[in-house]
Amino acid sequence: MSVDDQKRAVAEAALEFVRPGEVLGVGTGSTANHFIDLLGERFAGRVPACVSSSEASTDRLRELGFKVIELAEVDSYSIYVDGADEFEPGLAMIKGGGAALTSEKIVSSLAEQFICIVDASKRVDVMGAFPLPVEIIGMAARAVSRALTDLGGEPVLREGVVTDHGNPIIDVHGMRITDPVVLEGEIEAIPGVVTCGLFARRPADVVLMGTDQGVQRFGG
Repeated sequence: MSVDDQKRAVAEAALEFVRPGEVLGVGTGSTANHFIDLLGERFAGRVPACVSSSEASTDRLRELGFKVIELAEVDSYSIYVDGADEFEPGLAMIKGGGAALTSEKIVSSLAEQFICIVDASKRVDVMGAFPLPVEIIGMAARAVSRALTDLGGEPVLREGVVTDHGNPIIDVHGMRITDPVVLEGEIEAIPGVVTCGLFARRPADVVLMGTDQGVQRFGG
C-alpha cells in the first residue's frame, strides 16, 4: 500500500466519527485533503457547517458545497479531524509542516475529541526528527532563534513562507523531544513566539494510522 493509499484509508476510517447534523472541525494538509474529499462524497448536505484551520481547507470545503463558519461563532464542537507530522506513544504530536499550526491549535482546542489521521511514517518513539515549527512575530526572529538555540535546537527560518496570519516560521532541527509537555510550555513562553507545533498539552484523543495491513487505532 502506498503512502497515499494509507492516507486515504485513514481518511475514510475517520468518517465514522463524523456526526451528521453537527458542526465539524477540519484540519490542513495532504491527509486532511483526502478527508475533505471523502466528506464531500459521503456527507454532502448532512454537515450543517465546518470550522477550518486554514484558508486552503476553507476553499476546498466550500468548493464541495460545505458552509464554513468562523470559530468565533461556536463555543465548542464535537469532532476535529486533522493530520500530523509526527506522533509518539502518548499521542502528543508535531504539527505545522503546512504552516497552519496556530489556527490548528486554536481550532483543536475547542473540540471535544481530536481525531488524528496519519500514514505509518509519522509514528515515532521520540519526536524531533521532523523539524519543530515555531510561528513567530517577525521582529523577534533573532531573539527567538537565540532562545531556541539555548533549548538545544538548531533554528532555521523557513524561506518564502508566511502563515495565514502573516507571520514567519522558524523550523527547529536537531531536537530530541523527551518531554513534549514541558518543551511546549518553554517555547511558548519565549517573547515573540505566537505558538509552536507541539501538540502535547492538548494531544490527540485518537490516532488512526494507515499501514500495509490496514488502519491501526491508538487511544480512545
